[in-house]
Order: sequence, then structure tokens, then C-alpha cells
Amino acid sequence: MTATNLKPNLHKQVLNTTSSKINFGKSMNRNVLKLFPFTTVCVALIWYLCLFRPPHVSLLGSIPNFDKVVHATMYCGTCSVFWLEYNLSHTKWSKLKQFLVAIVSPIIMSGLIELAQEYFTSYRSGDWMDVLANSTGVLLALINMRIFKRHLR
Repeated sequence: MTATNLKPNLHKQVLNTTSSKINFGKSMNRNVLKLFPFTTVCVALIWYLCLFRPPHVSLLGSIPNFDKVVHATMYCGTCSVFWLEYNLSHTKWSKLKQFLVAIVSPIIMSGLIELAQEYFTSYRSGDWMDVLANSTGVLLALINMRIFKRHLR
């Protein structure tokens, strides 16, 4: 093949890899929604629940730290769903990529949500203790995943 024959093929490859797909490795080039559909729904739901105007429920306000338990549960559930989808997809990521996607990203998202609540809503306030509760949920999901994998073996 000549160099001129390679250019059109290279152009097609570049277009295929950049059009609404995320490259997860050499052998993995799938749409994120196909790979992690339930995780994506959970993340969208968290954003919605954290930014909408909640109704006032007096009963829940009387339970100490109830909102922190809710935060930890939401993040534990979402990250557990991620780990389940990750393991069922037979995807093999490096430990660093797993750490960044499954642990660092949800914690950063949590901080961004708290900043959005503080600066972009008039009916919510940012609380760094929520970030701590969310981080606890992320770590609980990691523990759940380790226990789950141990039981599968």
C-alpha cells in the first residue's frame, strides 16, 4: 500500500473513535451508555435529586444526620451498580483507571454538586459533610465489591 491509500483509512478510524464513543482500551471501544446504562441513570438521578427543590418533610428533619445516611446510601448504591456492571461486562481496566473512574470521579462529582448547590441554587446550600458522607458511600461500595468478588470465587 502506498501512503495515499492509508490516509482515507486513517481518517475513517479517527472519525470512528471520536464520534460519541469513549475509548476504554485497545480492545474496548463501546458507547458508555451500553457499557454502564444503570450507572448512568443513577448518576443522572443523583444530579437531579441534589439540585431540585425538595418538599419540606418535618418528620425526616427530626432524625439526626438522616440526610448524611441518604447521601452515603445514594453513592454506595450508585458505585455498587457501577462495580456490578463493570464486572458483568468482562471489561479489564488497569487498577489506576478503576481507581479514577470508580473512586475519584464520584468524589469529585460530589464536590461539584455541593458547589452547584451553594452557588447556583437559592434553596440549597453546599455542605462539605455531604461530600464526606458521599465519599463514605463510595468506599462502602468498594468494600461491597471486594466481598462480592470473593463470594463469586
